[in-house]
Amino acid sequence: MFSPRFLLLRSAASLTRRGFCAGGPSKQGKAPDMVEGNPLLHVSNVRNRLRDIVGASTNWSDHRQAMEERVSLSSMLAKSQSDLPAKRMKDSYLEVHLPLGSEPQLREKYLTFHNTVRFGRILEDLDSLAVLISYSHTYNPALKKSPLSIVTALVDKIDMRQQIVYPDCDIKFTGHVTWVGKTSIEAKMHMSQYINGAYSPVLDATFVMVARDPENKRAAFVNPLTFEGPEEEKIFQEGEANKSRRVELSTASLLKVAPTDEERKIVHSQFLNTLDTNTVSFRSRVLPPNSVWMEDAKLKGLEICHPQERNIFNRIFGGFLMRKAYELGWANACSYGGCRPSLVAVDDILFQKPVEIGSLLLLSSQVCYTQGKYIQVRVHSEVYDPLTRQHNTTNVFHYTFASDCNVPNIVPKTYGESMLYLDGKRHFNQTVEH
Repeated sequence: MFSPRFLLLRSAASLTRRGFCAGGPSKQGKAPDMVEGNPLLHVSNVRNRLRDIVGASTNWSDHRQAMEERVSLSSMLAKSQSDLPAKRMKDSYLEVHLPLGSEPQLREKYLTFHNTVRFGRILEDLDSLAVLISYSHTYNPALKKSPLSIVTALVDKIDMRQQIVYPDCDIKFTGHVTWVGKTSIEAKMHMSQYINGAYSPVLDATFVMVARDPENKRAAFVNPLTFEGPEEEKIFQEGEANKSRRVELSTASLLKVAPTDEERKIVHSQFLNTLDTNTVSFRSRVLPPNSVWMEDAKLKGLEICHPQERNIFNRIFGGFLMRKAYELGWANACSYGGCRPSLVAVDDILFQKPVEIGSLLLLSSQVCYTQGKYIQVRVHSEVYDPLTRQHNTTNVFHYTFASDCNVPNIVPKTYGESMLYLDGKRHFNQTVEH
């Protein structure tokens, strides 16, 4: 006999989205600016353009040699930021097309079993676009190859404006640089979909990129950013505010400082709520009704990092890591809530260390906070060296999902789990309540 939860999941999986692009595949899902022969950038060509910029090759052996040859480009790096010309926001503006409605043969790569778009694929496209936007900002027409190695440092946030992404309607990405430090770049991107004769906003994304030398060993200077008019100045000031917020959050991290008084009260209240009144013992704990122990809300995965998933710098593509982490987090939220969840926001994806080709990548997802129909999931990724048996954290991902109905309360049992709970609550408050 199947469990009630399995039957519920199977029933949900049998449902398909109806009314794609006003009644199914039609010309209404095909944007006029994505007709055949359009000179604008196609999403499949983004990574090809990145390879051209840095001199990478699609062939594995040639690619390794090309990366070794990039060492000689170090002499082209600027000695200071003042040596580089200022760039405008419009200098880095890009528009990239994903013609799911105009090119049906492209659709299968992005299609889920439930006739929706694989959001993990969208994360891959956003990551590549953020890199290309950053290279557009630092472009020097006098150089055949860019000496910079630009990589993703942080996905600050991705806010969903629309929960349904249709698989048979054209999609457009736009974006440009919005803030620049000495060696870092903030790129903002927007995704919209062509529905009922017009583009409708789907999501807004903010990525933080860092520039490194050709060997990716030390920081490198990037062009300063100049803004034109009060609107661009406001955008730049928002970038400054984002930086200040990130510094503040890092300073207040639960890995560095104790919880606030209010948070300590929450932890103690949860502890009291799980005490066994019959034994009145600190060790004896009882799970409250409609609740799940945090230790029982985990899902893990393993990836062997093959050369096919490399980026232009011979390491594992950040978009691939985001896709795998998202899909594991989604599966965990789906299992926990008992039905297919929808993504509300992606928050604070930190890239701590690059993942080398050949690595064993361990992914661990944890439901760490719940409220009503919302499920906050944290995915931790680490590389494992079977020879030294060492584990090294590479990324931490935070996802907020919404279920169709209220979900069980997640309950921590240990102090470490309580810190995960509070951290999840903080991320939830930032993405949903604010």
